[in-house]
Amino acid sequence: MITIVIVSFIVFLLMGIPISMVLGMTTIVYFLVTGNAILLDSTPQRLYSGMENFGLLAIPLFMLTGELMNNGGITNRLVVFSRKLVGHVRGGLAYVTIISNMFLASILGSANAQAAMMSKVMVPEMEREGYKREFSSALTLASSIVAPIIPPSMIFIIYGTLSGTSIGALFMAGILPGIMYGVGFIGLIAYIGYKNSFPRSERSSMKEVWQSFIKVLPALLVPFIITVGILSGAFTATESAGVASVVAFIVGMFFYKELKWKKLPTILINTVISTATVTFLIAMANLFGWIIAFEQVPQYIANSMLSISNSPFVFLLLVNIFLLLIGTVLDGIAALIILVPVFMPLITAFQIDPIHFGVIICINLTIGLLTPPVGTGLFIVSSIAEVRFEKLVRAILPMLFLGIMILFIITYWEGSTLLIPKWLGY
Repeated sequence: MITIVIVSFIVFLLMGIPISMVLGMTTIVYFLVTGNAILLDSTPQRLYSGMENFGLLAIPLFMLTGELMNNGGITNRLVVFSRKLVGHVRGGLAYVTIISNMFLASILGSANAQAAMMSKVMVPEMEREGYKREFSSALTLASSIVAPIIPPSMIFIIYGTLSGTSIGALFMAGILPGIMYGVGFIGLIAYIGYKNSFPRSERSSMKEVWQSFIKVLPALLVPFIITVGILSGAFTATESAGVASVVAFIVGMFFYKELKWKKLPTILINTVISTATVTFLIAMANLFGWIIAFEQVPQYIANSMLSISNSPFVFLLLVNIFLLLIGTVLDGIAALIILVPVFMPLITAFQIDPIHFGVIICINLTIGLLTPPVGTGLFIVSSIAEVRFEKLVRAILPMLFLGIMILFIITYWEGSTLLIPKWLGY
């Protein structure tokens, strides 16, 4: 019976059906072939209960914040400030791409959204200065993986909701790994830039840098308020999303004056569509969880891994390999929703900190955006930047290997994720 269900899942996936529909359709097939059709009566209630969680309210609010900031003039100011800061060094515009992505990561929290936005802004600019289009596209996509790591992070919100882990602690745990990725990519660009004699821009005066900093300062209020508010206990991670939306509206409307009333309907529609896409996926994945529960998948995997080794080192190695493979064929959020209930009993058995594991699994699945054959980030950037898919894959391989190397450092250096949360008392 279960073989039919697995085959159905693969067939639906290969047919190009959206993953959310695949999860729901596979669950229905399971009910029918196992004689549990009576459970279809409870399906609507199951779908509703999967969304009945206060923590998930942060998703539409942070998406609204991102839309408000994007339409309020934040992107260009961040790019200009980064360019004034480091544009004069060799390969300066490549560094600008990385630094701008790190700034935007604290606002958008979505790698796909960030990659799409930065591809429009940076790829044409880099090409005009003499960089190859495929390299510019690959760098833009690769450096966008810090988006789900530096707070606020939608993927951390989902993991925290599923695992019962503090979302605020996860936000703080992502800061140091995000910096590690930024520094790692900067080091890679320094090497490639020296090897290929990347171009450089004119040095900006200290006055120009200072003026640019003053202009970008209001934009940085959003991540600052989110972080300080959570740390001070003034509001929860979910409540911080509401505060961030209000601040983003005020900054875009009254400081930069680029956010117009006529843009608000479009902003709200985009927020609703993005939220509906994610929440529908969460609901369907919760329905798919029935199969996992009925077939006792967590217990089976737990027993299998425990029979291989009782070493946390080996367990984390197997998990990373498994997730890197899963990330090549399955959307990161869908994989997270399916796998977190499976892994939670295991990390308890191996005495692994759930905050540390949350950062590992979220980074791992984000790397899937860069990984062929079906990394969604590859298709998004390939389409927007108008670069051939195979050329983009070839250009991104060094950055992909670097991303995996940093992942393993984070995996086996627990302090990289827990240092800041423990220091702050989580």
